[in-house]
Amino acid sequence: MAKQKKEPKPGWYRLDNAGVLYSAIQKEKYSAIYRFSAVMTERVDPDALQRAVEKTMPRFPGFRVRIKKGAFWYYLEPNNAPGPFVKRDISNPCQPVRFKEDNGWLVRFFYYERRISLEVFHALSDGGGALVFFRTLLAVYLRELGHAVPNGEGVLDVDEPPRPEEMEDAYTRYAGKKVLRGGWARTAYPNKSAAEPFYTLNVTMGFVPVDKLKAAAKAYGASITEYLTAVLMLSIMENQKAEKPRHEKPVALAIPINLRSGFPSETLRNFILTVRPCIDPELGDYTLKELVDYVHHFLRLNINRQQMQATFTGNVRFTTNKLLQIFPVFLKNPVMSLSYKLVAARPYSATYTNPGAFRVPEEMAPHIQRMEVILGQATRPSPHCASISYGNIMEITFAGTGVSSETERRFFCRLVREGVPVRVESNRTG
Repeated sequence: MAKQKKEPKPGWYRLDNAGVLYSAIQKEKYSAIYRFSAVMTERVDPDALQRAVEKTMPRFPGFRVRIKKGAFWYYLEPNNAPGPFVKRDISNPCQPVRFKEDNGWLVRFFYYERRISLEVFHALSDGGGALVFFRTLLAVYLRELGHAVPNGEGVLDVDEPPRPEEMEDAYTRYAGKKVLRGGWARTAYPNKSAAEPFYTLNVTMGFVPVDKLKAAAKAYGASITEYLTAVLMLSIMENQKAEKPRHEKPVALAIPINLRSGFPSETLRNFILTVRPCIDPELGDYTLKELVDYVHHFLRLNINRQQMQATFTGNVRFTTNKLLQIFPVFLKNPVMSLSYKLVAARPYSATYTNPGAFRVPEEMAPHIQRMEVILGQATRPSPHCASISYGNIMEITFAGTGVSSETERRFFCRLVREGVPVRVESNRTG
């Protein structure tokens, strides 16, 4: 009798297009983990925070899962194991995820003094979905402390059942007929240095006034994201020039774009796409004004609904390719890892993401001092950059496993020269 094919358990669901990639490339030396933190005005009560986690998790089934390896693909299933448990914070955040440890949980909760932190494996959700989850968790936590916080303004009602649209695979829903076909992007300057001992994540945070930053960007006729992208590109170009290479490589950034504005969706799963502003230093030196102008026009030219749809349609077709479907997962993972290295790592010098302002109901506002964000380790010892604002404070983080701190030093010094005051904190010991 032929052996019957083992089907996943009831309640399972497929990973979205981005989740397929992140699950395949996960390994001990690389993990797509990111962290959001809220620094509260009062010291954190860990017991109240644990109760808030237990009340919030059932409302978000996309975070209450474990990942399982099927014969052909990874998939997600509900996690009914104990936890996740609130833990005292650690010195090196965004540790690699190990699918069979910690009862299979793919989200983590930490506290330290006045800071509450959430870490998420990127296969579950992008920053947009995770911030809805985190905002709701903070609201429930404040209620546990006796504060009246209403639902709405991004806070979901944890007493209501989850809505199906929050779990949709928006990539598949909006995939079109046209595929944008492009050639291989040139290898970018990797901006790497000697590696720290495993596992050491160097984190440097700069805190700047939003009004001063906005004024600096406005002087160039740009948004804050455009301005900071240009400052980062200039800092990396200066790093390469200081090395005095015989031939300079392009400097390119991966800028994640939230697709929900162009393709209406209430999904709390992944729904982002990256664009690639790129400068070739061998064409000559660039002033900051020239870089800001380039980024400003590049983003406006490339962030359009038609082009983005054609791009992620190609990604969806790749993961749903019938030939790829028949290969077992142990053969597919190396192919996906190689694809990631060639398409999502090699052509970029760094990632910069800015989810924007973190807004909460006015009843919550007095209890939060500031927000923070950290991107986990890159595939090489080079720093990634992320920023988030709350009120008049924008927090900008550089995080990586490289020894060098030149990128962040050049970046923040440039802001100061531009008239933007910066207060810097770091976990570096040297």
